[in-house]
Amino acid sequence: MDIQLSKSQYSQMYKQASKGTKWWVTVPKAFFFGGLICVLGQSLLDMYLAFGLEQKTASLSVSVTLIFLSALFTALGWYEKLAKHAGAGTLVPITGFANSVAAPALEFKTEGFVLGLGAKIFIISGPVILYGTLASVVYGLVYYFIS
Repeated sequence: MDIQLSKSQYSQMYKQASKGTKWWVTVPKAFFFGGLICVLGQSLLDMYLAFGLEQKTASLSVSVTLIFLSALFTALGWYEKLAKHAGAGTLVPITGFANSVAAPALEFKTEGFVLGLGAKIFIISGPVILYGTLASVVYGLVYYFIS
């Protein structure tokens, strides 16, 4: 089936399908939900310190807990529901990164451990790792030569 559209017809279809973002709603929601995730992290840190863990161990425990909760919520389908309301607020680095690894792992697990899980697990987070590493090398070189 071949559909022939003129530029004006395509433009009209595009405008109908595209909804404008209400930034005055999405930005405060992202700020609020991102803040809640940070409050959760700080609360976990305070709790681990109250249990008697040292600062470094407590900080590591917070990271591990947030990664675990993010992966669990992804597996249960709750992370996607939260992200629909929170938007960019769920991209707080550690939870967003954990979700970007867990989601493809769940999606491609039916293709097997090697060609599914192993090959596709970093499909979303791979570019982040690559360009984050590249940016840190460039920053390190600039810092080395300037200082």
